Amino acid sequence: MKRYETIIIIDPDLSKEVEAPILDRINDLIPQFKGFLIESDDWGTKKLAYEIKKKSRGHYVRLDFCGDGPLVQEMERLLRIDDKVLKFMTVLIDEAADLDSIKTDLAEKEAAKEQAQAQTPAPAEPENVEKAEEPEVPAENIETPKEQKEEE
Repeated sequence: MKRYETIIIIDPDLSKEVEAPILDRINDLIPQFKGFLIESDDWGTKKLAYEIKKKSRGHYVRLDFCGDGPLVQEMERLLRIDDKVLKFMTVLIDEAADLDSIKTDLAEKEAAKEQAQAQTPAPAEPENVEKAEEPEVPAENIETPKEQKEEE
């Protein structure tokens, strides 16, 4: 099995409700072709180096997965058809990826993450600190710009 990384740039004007089905379809496609999704990173909206389809910004998503050629072909076919996708690129990371070692590494990272969260204490809530009140100035003592001009 090979390990791939795909970067997808989606139209930034779309709402999350419209954007989610695109990513869900890709995430559902990977197990159908006996692949394994290692990681999915949402990089957010960033400025593009050059305009693509008259857009100067794009929403970036990175997918790291294991699979074979037919999975990549089908994924790229779906991305090519969808008008909401501005651009995409798939890169081969590892020719002969060991799926068992990748799953073990993911489990270790997850365990370390959970352990780190358990060790860090929850932030203490600040005590009720009263703010110093500003002295009130009576409305009679406030001069308006018109009154200042009349005095001159």
